[in-house]
Amino acid sequence: MRYKITLSYNGSDFCGWQSQRGAPTVQETLEKALSLLLGAEIAVIGAGRTDSKVNAVGYVASFDFPAPSGPVPPTLERSETDIETRQIRYKLNAILPRSIVVHSIVPAAPDFHARFDARAREYTYFLHRRKDPFMEGRSLFYSFPLDVSAMNEAAAGLLGTRDFAAFQKIGGDNKTSVCTVTEAKWIIYKPDHVRLMGYKAAEGDYMYFRIRADRFLRNMVRAAVGTLLEIGRGKREPRWIEEVLASGSRSSAGESVPGYPLFLSKVEYGDSE
Repeated sequence: MRYKITLSYNGSDFCGWQSQRGAPTVQETLEKALSLLLGAEIAVIGAGRTDSKVNAVGYVASFDFPAPSGPVPPTLERSETDIETRQIRYKLNAILPRSIVVHSIVPAAPDFHARFDARAREYTYFLHRRKDPFMEGRSLFYSFPLDVSAMNEAAAGLLGTRDFAAFQKIGGDNKTSVCTVTEAKWIIYKPDHVRLMGYKAAEGDYMYFRIRADRFLRNMVRAAVGTLLEIGRGKREPRWIEEVLASGSRSSAGESVPGYPLFLSKVEYGDSE
């Protein structure tokens, strides 16, 4: 039977989601924990790859477990038709590192695919312009003056179905670099410690970039943010984004920003999921 897992993770301890030899990953950590708990080798399929140090909230994955007639470890109980998913979730959270939390495990349709059934994904990138010890490790400290209006004018050029080869990491293995972006904008906000405890900050000291698309290429969001920041600093005009996209060359775009302030913030499926 197939099961759907919803989890969140702090990416600082991992070299991304996808398993890779000689490096700690979220996928490998989750598979080892499930295999230990269920007494069988479990393979987990995720909603997509995240780069090294990138975080995720509400990430979706799936795994298959043998039919009810198969062997069950004595440490687990099984109902008449299913494994006890609440019990598994509780035990998983007990053995997983603190950087990973499983929110739910529920039965899924036999043909459910965590990656290919996803209709949209959303990423959020955090940035602060004034030195703040409470934002370290979760937001990019970027003290340069920024023209947010210019960055949003340029971000509008990312909307629609476009070829994002210029924002793809060189050597990527995607069959196509075409993606459909439905949202891309910078938003000024106040984090909780500013809003609730009166921490000194000016309007515009904290912002985030939110982008939503049907799919993303490797390094795409970080390259897009780096490109938009060059525009925000006045080094380029907003129309430059069109030139970068048209070039199809990674060398034409701005430098990639670090991964630790980036969050995969939502994965969307159909109403039935």
